[in-house]
Amino acid sequence: MLSFSVASYPNLAYKPDVDFEPIGAVLEIPELIVASKDFPPKDLKEFIAYAKGNAQKLNVGHAGVGSLLFTYALLLNSLLGVEPTMVPFTGAAPMANALIGGQIDYMLNGIHEVGQHVLAGTIKAYAIAAAERHPSLPNIPTTLEAGLPEFLALPWFALFAPKGVPQPILNQLTDALDRALDDDNVDKRFSDLGGNIPSKAKRGQQPLAALVKGEIAHWTPIIKAANVRAE
Repeated sequence: MLSFSVASYPNLAYKPDVDFEPIGAVLEIPELIVASKDFPPKDLKEFIAYAKGNAQKLNVGHAGVGSLLFTYALLLNSLLGVEPTMVPFTGAAPMANALIGGQIDYMLNGIHEVGQHVLAGTIKAYAIAAAERHPSLPNIPTTLEAGLPEFLALPWFALFAPKGVPQPILNQLTDALDRALDDDNVDKRFSDLGGNIPSKAKRGQQPLAALVKGEIAHWTPIIKAANVRAE
């Protein structure tokens, strides 16, 4: 949400890439492209073709204007060149129930929220929007494998400090975070939540600062083009 806020909130009182000191990335939680079990397409390539041919008839669920799931749905629809009806819900659970009941056609959501429904066969998953498959759903291909390599939906969590915290203290916090992320119990817990611990190359202060700047540059034109305002 930090990177989305620049475009979503016109009167934002802070600059995410300037007004905080980055400590390090903590977790990525890739989103799944999921649909009701009776939705006709069998795989992602069929889904893309079907969405392009039937966009005016389709309903896509999201968790409210400005939410992560709303913004990622915008990106997916933008890549496909479609404008289905966007249906808001108050959270992941109502969205999942609507998808199971066939009241919406598709949505994006995380493994922790919908993984059990995919495994049970009450909904279908076309792909995980990440560069690698997830161990909890090893049979679900990535968007890179399935035919939509430009679509990655990787919400991330990170630690920041207030502006002006001395560099030695920031370094201590970054080192402590790195040790915590190497802990096997942390790794298992995050995996159970459907997430991935960032690789060593993605950890630390400089990679996080670059991530924030890159995400702002990536998302701002998409959100502005969709005329999204969260306030």
